[in-house]
Amino acid sequence: MFEMIVCLFVGYFLGCITWGYFVGRFYHTDIRKLGSGNAGTTNVLRNFGVVPAIITFAGDLCKAVVPILLLRFCIHTHNDWYLLSLYCGLGVVLGHNYPFYLGFKGGKGIAVTAAVVMAAAHPIMIPIGLVIFITVVAVTRYVSVGSLFVAWYIPANTIVFHRTDDAFVHMLILSLFFTLFAYFQHRENIVRLIHGNENKLGQKKQKEANDIEQD
Repeated sequence: MFEMIVCLFVGYFLGCITWGYFVGRFYHTDIRKLGSGNAGTTNVLRNFGVVPAIITFAGDLCKAVVPILLLRFCIHTHNDWYLLSLYCGLGVVLGHNYPFYLGFKGGKGIAVTAAVVMAAAHPIMIPIGLVIFITVVAVTRYVSVGSLFVAWYIPANTIVFHRTDDAFVHMLILSLFFTLFAYFQHRENIVRLIHGNENKLGQKKQKEANDIEQD
């Protein structure tokens, strides 16, 4: 239990390293006061360009991938490394979404959730997940719908590859928290989807408030 709590807290403080915010500060601007007000890659791209967005995305990726890979290769017990990786990854998502020093206003957690998949999931999940995401976005033209599919990758990985583990129920509950937080952070997108006024990919946005943020 102590190790789980430590992984959760370490993950949270790593997640609080909000790259979009610091990139914005480099330009003497608070990214949360621009565009959608989100401190993620998409908003950085729209306001500062490709290179700052790449830096933001890479930073957000590393803060989830690096600690989980360390757990994966340093802990040799199959049950232990995956369970602790879920705690660490969940902490990163919480820190990314709710950084304490930014008034608990961060991103939407999709980029870091994808990073957790890359580091903790079975390697086959990465190309399969990528194909599903691209297909869903291409068919629906809604990036938000593709992102909501991403939120199910970790529970799917747990069910397919860890269903015989002793701690399976524990792992599954943790996995579903990733999905829960993603859907909660996308609640406004879901409402717009229900009402048919969510912005489609390539569609000119009528209101900044309707920006689709997936970070």
